[in-house]
Amino acid sequence: MAPTLRSRARSRSSRNLYGVTTTAPDEQNSLSIGEVAARTGLSVHTLRLYEREGLLVGPVQRTSGGRRRYTGRDVDWLSICVKLRESGMPLADLKRFAELVRQGPGNEAERLQLLDTHRQRVDSQIKALEDCRTVITWKVGVYADHLARGEADGLWDPTNTERAVDRRVSGGLFGSRGRSQPAGAGGEADGVDAIAGLEFGDGGGEVVADCSVGEV
Repeated sequence: MAPTLRSRARSRSSRNLYGVTTTAPDEQNSLSIGEVAARTGLSVHTLRLYEREGLLVGPVQRTSGGRRRYTGRDVDWLSICVKLRESGMPLADLKRFAELVRQGPGNEAERLQLLDTHRQRVDSQIKALEDCRTVITWKVGVYADHLARGEADGLWDPTNTERAVDRRVSGGLFGSRGRSQPAGAGGEADGVDAIAGLEFGDGGGEVVADCSVGEV
């Protein structure tokens, strides 16, 4: 007997990226694109982009009406993608990683190398941010100390151009090595004034190296 229209609909299938035949999605146990967006924090537009760019480890299934349906495995993979992208992994590297996963066993060494390279990149970013936090914490302390004493004198004042020029000429901001000096070593420069050069690209990034010394 020829199959009915309903039985044909139930038997609809497609081949995934592994060449394995899969049946139509179970809508009760799958998620819409909006639900996945809410779970992963990715926008609907980004989810569609990921699909177009081949960043998923399998094809996104669709209902008979053409609506995307995602599985729990899709959500788990997308959650990993979010962390990799948020930590700065280039899109090309993420695409390669997804490609390797889709290929299946046999390329684990290349996957490891790709992930370890990214880990080293993240470690460098963390170190740079820790250095930045040190400078910011020190600068907060300078301001807090001045305000606790009720003294604003000595804090960097962009409206006092005469004072700023005098300090630059006398070497109060930066010593002979082009770095900030402790208060009393070359004038009245304090930490906030010394770091002003860093904020505006004046004197180079080496100010950070010595900025933890007293109020320089």
